[in-house]
Amino acid sequence: MANQKYTVAGVDLGSSSFRMVICRVEELDGHKQIYVIDSLREPVRLGAGLKADKTLDADSQLRGINALMRFGERLRSFSAEQVRAVATNAVRVARNAPAFLQKAEEALGFPIEVIAGQEEARLVYCGVSHLLPTGQGRRLVVDIGGGSTEFIIGDDYEPLAMESLYLGCVSWTQKYFPEGEVTAKAMKEAVLSARKEVAVLRRDFFELGWTHAVGSSGTARAIAELHRANGIYENGINRDGLHKLRDELIRSGNVNKCELQGLKPDRLGVMAGGLAVMCAVFEELELNTMTVTDGGLRQGVLYDMLGRNTGQDMREVTVARFQERYQTDRKHAARVRGLALQLQEQIQDRYGKEFDTARQRLAWACELHEVGLTVSHNGYHKHSAYILRNSDMPGFSRPEQNVIADIVLGQNGKLAKLNEVISRPSEWLDVLCLRLSTLFLRRRVADSITQVDLKIKNSQINVGVSEAWLNDHPLTEYALRTEAEEWNRSGWNFRLLTH
Repeated sequence: MANQKYTVAGVDLGSSSFRMVICRVEELDGHKQIYVIDSLREPVRLGAGLKADKTLDADSQLRGINALMRFGERLRSFSAEQVRAVATNAVRVARNAPAFLQKAEEALGFPIEVIAGQEEARLVYCGVSHLLPTGQGRRLVVDIGGGSTEFIIGDDYEPLAMESLYLGCVSWTQKYFPEGEVTAKAMKEAVLSARKEVAVLRRDFFELGWTHAVGSSGTARAIAELHRANGIYENGINRDGLHKLRDELIRSGNVNKCELQGLKPDRLGVMAGGLAVMCAVFEELELNTMTVTDGGLRQGVLYDMLGRNTGQDMREVTVARFQERYQTDRKHAARVRGLALQLQEQIQDRYGKEFDTARQRLAWACELHEVGLTVSHNGYHKHSAYILRNSDMPGFSRPEQNVIADIVLGQNGKLAKLNEVISRPSEWLDVLCLRLSTLFLRRRVADSITQVDLKIKNSQINVGVSEAWLNDHPLTEYALRTEAEEWNRSGWNFRLLTH
């Protein structure tokens, strides 16, 4: 237990398997390195439970919950700061994901982030790059998952291009090889269909170029093991070996009758689809060989989490890049953030344990609240929310993006528009702090602000301002009166108090 604080855990709710790694963290000269001390894998096949209406069926949910309960037992002595759990494609696309996630978090005992495809690609590359030597040249990383495949070109620790495509070993197996049957026609169709998907990134990736390819998924490792076990190739995967494996699967007629050495029982159900996707990647991107690494999403999640805890949070980098890309007024954003956080601090007791998380997201909302001005001043808060909700934002989970977008959407205008997107009381408080901050700083100068006192009890909002200052700022007084009416219509009791 003495070393527990130096231990971290990463959990990956994949479309094919749920995985967990527990790692020891060692630090040398300010650089952190992780070493795996325990791992768990369960072939949940969550993606196989996606029905035609894009909902997860009961059986797949139950398999997932049971797996997470077992993971949760292993993590009982861990604190929230030591664990990061992410969910990928199957949960991303499932319409009943919120209900499943609620049960999943209860089973695991920790929050679960649903990450977008681009974020998954970034984290995969983060994990891979930390397990490979630097100075090897530009690399192409391919991670074939259950429902999506991530493609990344990077140099050392820096990803240069990232794509996530909706093809994977589970989805392709279901579509082309039902009941495990493998025919030459089905394999040809599966490979051609996958090539069509991969073709969309071919030109851009070829323009960047790479010196070598790396496979980072369970599919890649399983195919490499088949190469080795059957005496085909010792150093990963090659094109001729893929063709031999493909022909052997077709000859067997069914994966359950396949006599290839090294084919593990828990990979049988998705091998045909995974092999078809890998063949398509090799053919479309003109690969001859691919090495394989144990690094991937789970390790990337942990390195990213460690970065957040040591002042190297990728989310901060993303916010700064968005401010630059959308040419926001950073000085004004900083003033808005400063006042909003002052107001939030005055009502800290209303947040409870959520305060630190809420403080961070409110700061980001303030810094990004005007990105929509690049589209139009008219309705800029709507444009800002749209950009934040739909852009690729490295480091942010999809729910984080949505919450920040909701807060930004609420910075002005009617509050009723938020009723369907905001349910947590703490998020309403963030909206209040942002609205008041932008209201008082409408002149966009620092000397326009005065002391603002904010108190909330139950549904009572009290905003206190100097009467003399208000008399000297009639526009602000009018705006506060209008603001009070808006909150009162939304079920609150907003009172403007003067002293």
